[in-house]
Amino acid sequence: MRLGVLDVGSNTVHLLVVDAHRGGHPTPMSSTKATLRLAEATDSSGKITRRGADKLVSTIGEFATIAASSGCAELVAFATSAVRDASNSEDVLARVRSEAGVELQVLAGEDESRLTFLAVRRWFGWSAGRINNLDIGGGSLELSSGVDEEPDVALSLPLGAGRLTREWLTEDPPGRRRVAMLRDWLDTELAGAAATVLDAGPPDLAVASSKTFRSLARLTGAAPSAAGPRVRRTLTATGLRQLISFISRMTTADRAELEGVSAERAPQIVAGALVAEASMRALSIETVEICPWALREGLILRRLDSEADGVTLLGSSSVGMVRHGGDQR
Repeated sequence: MRLGVLDVGSNTVHLLVVDAHRGGHPTPMSSTKATLRLAEATDSSGKITRRGADKLVSTIGEFATIAASSGCAELVAFATSAVRDASNSEDVLARVRSEAGVELQVLAGEDESRLTFLAVRRWFGWSAGRINNLDIGGGSLELSSGVDEEPDVALSLPLGAGRLTREWLTEDPPGRRRVAMLRDWLDTELAGAAATVLDAGPPDLAVASSKTFRSLARLTGAAPSAAGPRVRRTLTATGLRQLISFISRMTTADRAELEGVSAERAPQIVAGALVAEASMRALSIETVEICPWALREGLILRRLDSEADGVTLLGSSSVGMVRHGGDQR
């Protein structure tokens, strides 16, 4: 089965086309991205602006056409924190449905966390034992822990790299005092969630997913993406602290020149590093294994499972399955 997965995030809209079947390894066929910075296209009342919504609708329509021309049987379209947090999300979703012909569904934060955990579990397998997973997005941080495919704990916190950059690190480069204040604030914000994760039991393996963690690992010496997904990559707390002291003194333009940091991620990599550092500190983690799979792969795996089991994709919050031409399944 050829599937298209359309991910509307805080910074980018990403279409991933894969060939997949139950019990098999999903094979990526193509990847298309557009930088919309949707989280920044909100007004003072929390509404996505008309211009932001126009851009979103046109991009989704364009990507749905690409999916169709790529031979996708279905398009799984979902949105995360930027749309979830918008006060006019229902209006925006209605426009996407009527104008782009795509049923864009909003994932709850907890669903993000547990679907990402599913992808991580499948990647590392049962022999990994209890896994604690950390995932940093543009708008939120997901923490999860478990010994099965369904985690015992699945949390989502509004501590995304883009969100904290806009709220805390407005200077370029950010001031040292502001960085120190954000560090202290993060420790306080994470204390309760970390206690919940730790109460689930000691982990056998600490894992980090998401592009932010992959970029941080690359900046501390991990293999480049060209080496392939199966190369072992890690990020250490010591390396992360040293990295923060370096990149927090650089301008966005200078950070964009670093290998492993894209131009769209350069403005928020400092905040992302601070969230990663605080999360690892709160959970007493010295080293995380970097997982190449995350939320999109979790959705693909759950989609294949649901077809075989005859169950809904996400339980209470379903993801839209749209056949091209607008027929909703």
